[in-house]
Formats: sequence, structure tokens, C-alpha cells
Amino acid sequence: MYRYKCKILAIVVLFSIVATGVQGQKSDIFPLVNGNQVIDIVVDKKDAKVVQIAADLLASDIFKVSGKRVGVTSNIDKAGIIAGTIGESRLVDQLISEMKIDVSKVKSHWETYFIEIVKNPVKGIEKALVVIGSDRRATAFGLLEISRMIGVSPWEWWADVTPNKKSELNISMENRIYGSPSVKFRGIFLNDEDWGLQRWAALNYEPETGDIGPKTYAKVFELLLRLRANTIWPAMHSCTKPFYSYPENKQVADDYAIVVGTSHCEPMLCNINAEWDSKTMGEWRYDKNAETIKKMFETRTKESSDFESIYTMGMRGEHDSPMIVGEDDTEAQVQLLEDVVTDQREILQKKTGKAAHHLPQIFIPYKEVLNYYQNDMELPEDITLVWTDDNYGYIRQLSNAEEQKRSGGAGVYYHTSYWGRPHDYLWLNSTNPVLMWEEMQKAYEFQSRDLWILNCGDIKPHEYNIELFLDMAWNMRSFSQSQGVRNHMEKWAAREFGKYNANPVTDLMYEYYRLAFQRRPEFMDWGRVEPVTKAGETELNQIHYNDEVSLRINAYQKLMDATQKLKPKIADNRKDAFYELVYYPVMGAAHLNHKWLYAYKNKFAAQQGRSSASYFGQKATDAYHQIQEETDYFNNILQNGKWNHIMSMSPRHLPVFSKPTTTICVRGNKPQLGLALESYEMEVNTEIINSYADVLPVFNAYTQSKYFVDVFLKGKGELTWKASAKADWIHISKDEGSLNNENQEQRVWVSIDWDKVPVGVNKKEAPLGHDYQLIPPSYKVNSAIVFAAGDTTISIGVSVFNPKLKALENYKGKVEDKGFVSIYAENYSAKIAGKQATWKTYDGVGYTGKVVSALPYSADSQTSIQSIKNNSPALEYDFYTFNFGKATVHLQAIPTHAFNHESGVRCAVSIDDADPVVVDFQTFGRSEEWMQNVLKNASVKSVSQIVNKAGKHTLKIWMVDPGVMIDQILIDLGGWKKSYAFPPESNC
Repeated sequence: MYRYKCKILAIVVLFSIVATGVQGQKSDIFPLVNGNQVIDIVVDKKDAKVVQIAADLLASDIFKVSGKRVGVTSNIDKAGIIAGTIGESRLVDQLISEMKIDVSKVKSHWETYFIEIVKNPVKGIEKALVVIGSDRRATAFGLLEISRMIGVSPWEWWADVTPNKKSELNISMENRIYGSPSVKFRGIFLNDEDWGLQRWAALNYEPETGDIGPKTYAKVFELLLRLRANTIWPAMHSCTKPFYSYPENKQVADDYAIVVGTSHCEPMLCNINAEWDSKTMGEWRYDKNAETIKKMFETRTKESSDFESIYTMGMRGEHDSPMIVGEDDTEAQVQLLEDVVTDQREILQKKTGKAAHHLPQIFIPYKEVLNYYQNDMELPEDITLVWTDDNYGYIRQLSNAEEQKRSGGAGVYYHTSYWGRPHDYLWLNSTNPVLMWEEMQKAYEFQSRDLWILNCGDIKPHEYNIELFLDMAWNMRSFSQSQGVRNHMEKWAAREFGKYNANPVTDLMYEYYRLAFQRRPEFMDWGRVEPVTKAGETELNQIHYNDEVSLRINAYQKLMDATQKLKPKIADNRKDAFYELVYYPVMGAAHLNHKWLYAYKNKFAAQQGRSSASYFGQKATDAYHQIQEETDYFNNILQNGKWNHIMSMSPRHLPVFSKPTTTICVRGNKPQLGLALESYEMEVNTEIINSYADVLPVFNAYTQSKYFVDVFLKGKGELTWKASAKADWIHISKDEGSLNNENQEQRVWVSIDWDKVPVGVNKKEAPLGHDYQLIPPSYKVNSAIVFAAGDTTISIGVSVFNPKLKALENYKGKVEDKGFVSIYAENYSAKIAGKQATWKTYDGVGYTGKVVSALPYSADSQTSIQSIKNNSPALEYDFYTFNFGKATVHLQAIPTHAFNHESGVRCAVSIDDADPVVVDFQTFGRSEEWMQNVLKNASVKSVSQIVNKAGKHTLKIWMVDPGVMIDQILIDLGGWKKSYAFPPESNC
């Protein structure tokens, strides 16, 4: 235990995706495998066990690449790799004493190493590749750095990234220092393992244990070493036996130099879910049963005292619930929690023989515990504050200026997988990587640099976000801008799938994450949990703004098509990796979306009497079966069943994963022509007087709109239809077709030939009788499209707003369209810097793929109207309206939280010369507003403004608090129809 004291010449230049440190001037070539000459890896037998493990892994990696066996020895008798830890390796210490290596920039630094070619390291050896670590993990990291250099992915085993074969291995490198890491303790939390990791381990990988045991943990710890991580929070659900119930677990962790900690509801390394037996031990209540609870703490502290551990301080209730106390008030709860921490620190000192402030301890203000902490709970300053996100990717709070002075520092516990209210997301990895970067780099700037833990569920399929998270923790300096995430993903994709596939894979995954950001796949049924509900009504509309449901169907179909097109381009030895890392997540998300989206179309079509309802119902069912087929392949066929039981298509068997329920339309025997126009819930009919469902929305010459007409079959049989425009400036995407049982509806797009349509005359005309227009009744050019089938003729009105306004000649701003102006926040007309801050654009996050945010985070909040106008940066958006009067400005922001109690989540808005009006996006606790926000990754707030005349105007958005991310803007003059997302941008 470790106490604290094919024949291709390959010049490999692959380094880590992220490597930190000082790079030397000189580049040299070092041969690892050259013909029949193969090097040895030399390590001292007395060095830490993890050094031997890493040396063996490197030797195995070299064999997988070259087919040549590499020796791992303690004797150096030929050119090779010398690896060792300062003060633990006789050979390394000898090199230091003989001044053949300089360790001044490495010695006594945390997890710092260098790799250097040293000439004549010992007598008779011309040169050696020397890996020197400041501590045992650093040396192991250095050895596995060489694995990366020869092209072995950290995911070689966990994602089946089979190395490319090379008959010769030569590494070209510069002497460099790696480290110290940006974050001291970096790791993952295996959680909610019931439907994946635990079943896979128990039934497949480690049946001899029947659980996640030492064999499984050894593979997890190997992955952590390859990713330069050092910390594990073990699996802790009741389906898994507690980590310490298998004595070998802690020894394996120590062999791999992995630090063991526990989650927010596992105080003092104790798994309360499984280890606390209320029948024999009494209530889990510190106010009534403190002595029994302390005995458990003492036993675990003694058991773990000889191993690297991080102790979670404080206490929560059983099963991730609030702590129960006799007095149900905050003051009593705070006092009891303070008593718990005091007793825990006494136990640490008593059982380890060390002062508590010398032992790593963390306090996690999670859920109700954050409220206790915010109510003046006293906490020893050497305890690390570990801030948490709200379970959906938005960090609740970060250290203020005083807290940043604490000797214990701070950390972050972050989720990319979650079980709980308002809805789980346990199946796919749908957390946007740029959002994760934004939150973690914000945490880093607020000095949360002592511990980062990622709740990654079952590891699979969270591979990319795990690597990104840990690479940021290793070297945050490589991620100063949002572009750093894309650069990272491109390098990751090049490493895994080849450089020619790097950009296509990255583009594909960015679109995957953009669509998931709009709504995670697991949320597509609009249901809830705690309590679990049936599927709800979708907020996506099918009648306005080109049909949100169909647009999302098409977007996912395009994503699937791109994935299928890319698949044959992947090398044979990487096809399984592509399936696991890209194909299954993309296809799974697409099919789950299609299942629900087609089910929504099925229901809507049935309400309109469309025979196509059955078609949409079948499409929904087909998508469900596709998920079944892909999941069966993942578990049973991929890698000959290696991953059997790892992938569940229905974690917790929630309704969102169920087979769709579809509606059957009662059909008449006679075929009839049906029409349904964009913007109308009611289909075209002659039975309802003044239904107004027979005129398309107004076509605007400045936004150049297009609209759809659904031509559908009612009843059974077959009919042919034709459409003819009464004016040559009306363009119809399809002017005839056949409807039958195999082809029950067709969507026809109507657009305008703007070069042919006459200019409208400025004269008043009668309104069309409904409120869809909100463009003054003038400058209109009217005509119609006639649809005919058999003896049925239906005329559909077409109205074009086509003035030639001098004010809009060469205009670059946005233009009102049907009573609203829609703006993407990144498309500002002007940007005005403030005294301390300026607006920056983040790429890769938000509904449109970009957001704007005022930075730096250290800028002072501006809360008075005068200080906002004098000091704040502003964005200006030019827009033109045809209407005037009261307008509602809707702002959509990413639903982040205030940094701490010293700031907020605010901006300010004004139109033209009006004073700024403050908009506040902050939510508190687990309110309904917060739940709605995290389900759609959007917070929408509205303010009233006055548009005093028709014509040109300027909207201004001012910073109040730095860091607020603005996504979209909608200026509503009364025409916006409720939709999930704002309408497409109103471009002129």
C-alpha cells in the first residue's frame, strides 16, 4: 500500500489532446521499435506499484501497435525507457545526483513530470528516454503519455479504439515538462448504475463477484490513469455492494494510485444506502442516534487511514434526502450540522493520528445543505467547499471573495447524468460540451481548483464529455475560449477516427448537441418524475413557423443521414469505436425523437381527419423498434458481447422510453381531398362559417416568407389532385399528385417570385378577418391557388405585402414579420464596450448554436439606471416595424445561476432612447420556473416597451451582471403565436 509520505515507418508525433507545461527547444527522434531492436522499460522494483502497472500498460500498448514484445525490467542493459519517481527510484536518484537530469522544475510539485531524451544515462547506453515524476501518479502519467504518442487512445479498451498497426515506432519529441495540473483532485462518480454498469459487471465482466468489484474497478482505474485523473467516487446504489465491503477494492485503488472519496450523501466514506441498517442500528438521525453513527464513522476512518482518501464532511438523510432533526427549523438544522462536522474532525484526528487540517476533507452544499450553508453555518476553513450544479449543468453557487481565501479552497461536483426531478436523463450523454466548458471555466476563475468530480453514470456513453472534463481539469489554460472545445473535439475525432474524418465527426456531434440542448431526448415526452407522470402535451407546434415538429424530424433525419454517410469512411479497426462513441448516441437520440415527434403528428393528423394518421403512427412504432435493434446490437453483437448488459434503452422504465400509443383515424369509404394550411389548427372546410382557414399567412417581401399547404386524403381509396396558381408570381413546389393508401398526404410549399410580383399600392383595404397579419392593410397584392380533385375545387387565398419603401433600401437590420421581430443574439448591429466589460460570443451552445455574454466575470455589476448607461457594455440591434404601440420584448437566456449572493443574473433592455429596464433571470430552489428552464435549457423573461412609430428603431441590451448568456430576442407587437422556440430570425 502507498502511504502518504504492415511495414510502415511511423514517425509518431501524436501528443495528448491537452498537455500542460514547459516545452523545450530541441526535437529529437527516439526509436521504440526499430526492426528487430526493441527497447526495455526500466523501473525500480521499490517504486510505487502504479509505476509498475503503468510500465506494463505501456509495454502492452507497444505490442498492440507493433506486434513486438517490450520487456519491463529493473536492470538497464540496452537503450530504453527509464521511468521513476523522485526519491523512490534508485536509478532516477542516481541520474539526479550525477547531474544528468535537472529536476528543479518538477521536484516537490503536485503530479508533475517530464519526458526527456538523455544521452549516456549510464555507462554503455548511448541514450535513453527518461520519464521523471514528482510523485507516483506523475510517473505513471508520464509513461502513459508515451502510449498516447504512439497512437493508443485512452479509450482503447473502454470504447474499443483498436490501435493502428505500425512495424516500426519512432517518437519525435521535444523535452518538456507536464503539469502541475490546473485542478488538484480530478475524477468521476459512478452513479445510477442500476441499468448499466452494475448489470454488465455482475452478469458479464465480473460474474465471479456478481458485482462491481475489484476486477471492474481495476479497469475503471486504468481508464482514470490514462486520462490523467486521480479520484473516484465509487458506485453507491443499493444494487451494488458498498465499495469497502470488498477488501480488495481499496487495495486496487491504492495500487493504481487512485484517491477514494464519496458523494454528498456518503459522509466519512460511508455508503449509507447499503451500510446503514435501521433495524439493527436505529434511526439515521444524529440528534437521536449520534453514538451509533459515530461508531460507523470511526470504523471507516480506521479502515481507510493508510490509504489516500478524501472525507466527505457533514451529513444528509438516507437515500439522497434531507437530514431529519427534532426541531424543524433552519437554525436547529445548521447547529446540528456544525456538531456533526466537529465530531467528524475529532474522529479523523483520533483514528489517523494526524491533525484534521492535514487530511483532505470536503463539504458539499447540495440541495438543502446549500440553504444551511447560506444561513451562516460555520465551517472550518481547511475543508474544501465543493459547489454543485443544479443537476442539469448549471452551477448553483461559487466562492465569493472571502471564501476564495479559505485554505481548503473549493471544487465542483458536476452532472452529465441524473436521476430525479423534474426528469431523469440516464440514457445518452446529452450535456452540451460548450455549456460544460463555460460553467467549469467560470468555476476555475472563481478559484474552484481543488477538486472536480463528474457524475458520469455508467461511463458509457459519456466518453467524450468525461475526457473533455478531465482534460480541462488537467490544463484549463488550453480552454480560454469556447473555440477551445471545438479544437479539442477535432483533435479527439482525428485521434479516434482519422484526421480526414475529424471535421465531419465534429460537425455531426455539434449538431447532435445543439438539438439535444433544445430538448434532451429523455425529455421528449413532456413527462415528469417524482412522481412519475404519463406523457404530457408537447409544446412544439405543428401549425406555425414552418411546423416545429416537422423541422425537428427533418433535422434529426439529416443527422442520421450524415452519420450513415460517414460510417463507411471509418477504418475497419475503428468501426466499433465509431459505433459506441458516435453512431449509437446519434441514432438513439434521433429515433427517440422520431418516436415522439411522429406520435405527435399522428395525434394531430387524426384530429384533422387525415388518413395519414396511421402512417405517422407506424413511423413512431418503427422508430421504437429501431432503438430496440440498435441496443440489441450494442449489447449482444458488438465486440462479440463484450458490452452485454451495459446499455439499457429504458433506464427506470420511464414512460418516455415506452412503445408509443397511437391514434387510429376513423375513415370513411369514399376518398376526399383535404387541405390544411400553415398557421391554422382547423383544416380547410366549408361547413364552419368564417373559419378563416382558407387564406395563407401574409407573404412579406422583406422577409421573403414561404408557407406550406398539406394536401391529404380523407377516407379510403385513391384520388389525384392538381393545383394551379392564378398569378405567375406564385410558385408552388408541387402542382399535382396522387393520394392513396400508400401515399396519404403531401406537403406543398408556396413561395413568391419576388422579381415578378407587382408592387403593392398604398391604399386601405378591408382586413382578412383574422389576426394573423398585423401588417397594415395596404401595399397588398392578392391572388389565389386553386386545388382540384374530381368534382372538388378549393380556392386558397394568397396575399403579399410588397411595398417598395425607400427607408428599407439596402437596410441591414431586422424587419417585422406578421407582428413580431425575431433576432438571434449573436447577430447584433453594433457592440459598445463598457468600462470593465465587453460582449463576447460563445460558439457551440444555445438554440442557434451561439450566445453572447458580457465578460469578464470579475466586472462589477451595474444596478442603477445611471451606472448601466454610463458603465455597462451594450449590444445594439437595428429593426424596422410596420406597426407601433406597446411591444413585449422577450429575452431568452441560458438558465445559469448567480455566481454568489454578491451578484445576479440580470441584463437591461431599452428601445430607442428609453431608459434601460432590468430583466432578472434568477430562479430560487427547485421551483416550477426552474424546472421548466432546465427542461428546455432556456429562461425567458419579458418586459414592456413602446415602439412610438412605424419605422426604424434600435433595441439595446445592457449588461447588469457579467456572465449572463443571451440566446434569442423576440419583439412582439401582438403577432407572435405561442411556439416552443422563437420564430426564425426576421432577416431583411
